[in-house]
Amino acid sequence: MLVGVIEKYDLVYQTSLFIRIIVAGIFGYLIGYERKNRYKGAGMRTHAIVAMGAALMMVVSKYGFRDIPNFDPSRIASQIVSGIGFLGAGVIFIKNNSVSGLTTAAGIWATAGVGMAIGSGSYFVGCGASLLLIFTQIILHDVPFLSKEPYRSMLKINTSHYDSIITELFNMFTEEKIKVLNVKIGKSKDSTKVELDLLFPPGYEKNNLIIKWSADKRIDSISG
Repeated sequence: MLVGVIEKYDLVYQTSLFIRIIVAGIFGYLIGYERKNRYKGAGMRTHAIVAMGAALMMVVSKYGFRDIPNFDPSRIASQIVSGIGFLGAGVIFIKNNSVSGLTTAAGIWATAGVGMAIGSGSYFVGCGASLLLIFTQIILHDVPFLSKEPYRSMLKINTSHYDSIITELFNMFTEEKIKVLNVKIGKSKDSTKVELDLLFPPGYEKNNLIIKWSADKRIDSISG
């Protein structure tokens, strides 16, 4: 009789722990949904799995060693914080001297924290942090004066009128507050290839610049 009661209590107890993992997965999914809408590399599944995995490890860390005296439940939690970094590193890449994926990587790392909080039983903290993360990612992406930052990108030009084009370009850069970080010039018999490493001001539409200069007949090709 007593054994049956204990087994029933243990089943209910473990079910409550399992619910924590489910809740963590739901909020991880919601965080990833925002990233998916931005066409980022790590989306709903990645964030949901990170949150559930962190919650599972936190549950095991906190409740899986109760039969061992003087155990330290913080050991696994500390390893989650440091170990999750390999996932974040996988979504960061550099293209044309521009770094992409930092926000998603930070989101994955924070999602692990959400899973840890919910896994430890801190539902309010975990759910509240999830909503705050989602709100932060949305508001800092969609509100112009909060989301726009200077960004670095390459501009490549092929022209047979190097002298006049480069002078006009640099004058335009000065007017529009575009900083030239580096210049690479390659000359051949018929044309000159110019590669410009530029720092654009917040919110600058580089595509408009490319479209504008592509109409100039002195330029053979332009890309960036």
